Amino acid sequence: MEEVRSNTITPHSLTLDNRESMRLSGVSDVDSFDEQTIVLFTDLGELTIHGTGLHINKLSLDTGELALDGRIDSLAYSLQARKQQSGGFFASMFK
Repeated sequence: MEEVRSNTITPHSLTLDNRESMRLSGVSDVDSFDEQTIVLFTDLGELTIHGTGLHINKLSLDTGELALDGRIDSLAYSLQARKQQSGGFFASMFK
């Protein structure tokens, strides 16, 4: 059975306090995490967070909320949204 996904974009917001704590909304999945790097997915693309002593305090994929603390050195968005699971561009062309 194929999973049906909505085409609506979940609102995404990011609040960073003194580069020591961050709250995010619109998180759809966490790909990987350790004390130096957290890679997560939003409907607007992949977000990579680099720092030291990073710790996820709260994660709720049902509501799309994530809270973390630690020294946050950089944030980088990538347009590599998770389209591969649904087959991507070519799969939709050849349906």
